[in-house]
Amino acid sequence: MKNKIFFELIHQSRRSRARVGRIHTPHGVIETPGFVPVATNATIKTVESSLINQLDVQLMFCNTYHLLLHPGPEVVAAAGGLHRFMNRPGPIITDSGGFQVFSLAYGGVADELKSRGKKKSEGSVLRITEDGVLFRSYRDGSPVLLTPESSVQVQKSLGADIIIPLDELVPYHLDPRALRRSLERTHRWEERSLIEHKNDPREQAMYAVIPGSVDMSLRERSCAYLQKLPFDGFAIGGSLGKTREEMIALVGQIVPLLSGDKPRHLLGIGDLPSLEACILFGIDTFDSAHPTKCARHGILFSDKGPINLTRSYWKTVHEPVSDAPFCREYSASYLHHLFKTHEVAAHQLATLHNVDYMMRFMRRVRERILADEI
Repeated sequence: MKNKIFFELIHQSRRSRARVGRIHTPHGVIETPGFVPVATNATIKTVESSLINQLDVQLMFCNTYHLLLHPGPEVVAAAGGLHRFMNRPGPIITDSGGFQVFSLAYGGVADELKSRGKKKSEGSVLRITEDGVLFRSYRDGSPVLLTPESSVQVQKSLGADIIIPLDELVPYHLDPRALRRSLERTHRWEERSLIEHKNDPREQAMYAVIPGSVDMSLRERSCAYLQKLPFDGFAIGGSLGKTREEMIALVGQIVPLLSGDKPRHLLGIGDLPSLEACILFGIDTFDSAHPTKCARHGILFSDKGPINLTRSYWKTVHEPVSDAPFCREYSASYLHHLFKTHEVAAHQLATLHNVDYMMRFMRRVRERILADEI
């Protein structure tokens, strides 16, 4: 008998390693390749769930770090888990919390790649040991210890369909010897996370995170080590290079090393050129806040390229700029007006547009793979 969560390969393209599949979960089927919007605090910013539920969002990403600090896993568990708490009937994936600890410690990935990252002593991380990572809460400054076991326990309380083990997300410029030590510790953390998960599976799946930064020999070592363990899928994370080209080249080398009978997720990547390239390698799902961040700055995605609604050109365009649900009911001039007057409705409508665009984009990609066009 199959597990509640399993991957089904539907079609392998004859022109590339792109593939169409289905990830079966207790809360529904995820069609792949698919894009996963980020709902950091159990909501996509500016939009409440009942509107998102009207779109074809098959998987949503929530952040363990933020939900750990507020409202707390015990509150979410008492509400019946994330699905009931946020009125989300479909599948949910949560991360371990490690990425946010790293981001607050080093000033974010973009700053870190540009060598503007803060020194560890200046950030929120107080200590990294074999036990886990001790960090300072951004809410009240209190110390919080995140271990492989506690991260899994929090995600159990949240009740996500897919959970992620704790890994140490290291800076791009880390010394090679320190990077190797971090990799070995991450492997031990991931194995401890898996043991904790298997003690109480709860119909949840766990994806291994493939670390190694831009050192391909370490990525190969991680793939070999983690595939020996009974994870349900794989997530490629960590520093992937300073440019899109470097990232694409690295992903293209990693994916062939991963088992083809389990889903492959690329963490934190959501721009269309990267998606188009990495789909050809056989990546199944992608998560990113990029489309929704763009929306809040007035940028709508379209087949002809990004549309900047804040430009004065749109002030006198009295036809809809989008045929997406919700947006098609309003003219471009009205949406331009909402952005210029800083109305919350502007962010909401643009966010709904970009989320819907990403869903339709991925649907077209799946159709093209089925037709062996890509």
